[in-house]
Amino acid sequence: MEKQLKLHLLFNIIGTCFLALFGAIYEIFSHEVYSYFMLYAFAIPLTMGVLPYSILLFKEKYPDRRFLNLWNTAIATFSIGSIFAGVLAIYGTTNSLIVVYPVAGAVLVLLSLLSNLQNYRHRSMVTWSVCK
Repeated sequence: MEKQLKLHLLFNIIGTCFLALFGAIYEIFSHEVYSYFMLYAFAIPLTMGVLPYSILLFKEKYPDRRFLNLWNTAIATFSIGSIFAGVLAIYGTTNSLIVVYPVAGAVLVLLSLLSNLQNYRHRSMVTWSVCK
């Protein structure tokens, strides 16, 4: 489990660096039209991935694979939605489908938390049955 968490941490660090670089390069070529969605897209994997995973590694708590996969999918959904909103803002247009990204990301976060809760309950039941 520790190896998986370190791998997910590494991917989130790479994603954070990529989005920061992508946003900076895109802003250079945007003809001085800026979007906060594009500028701060790197903050999503930083705050939802790098920081929590670092804390979990430090405390030696390792979530299960299902939680990690759902959580990382939520991070990717929020990040792509932010980039897409930034592109649309820079081009000066709107799209009603942009609302899908935050909704889908929130559903994925909820599913990941529910899977972690289910896993926690399953672990406590197994521990309880062993102790009897």
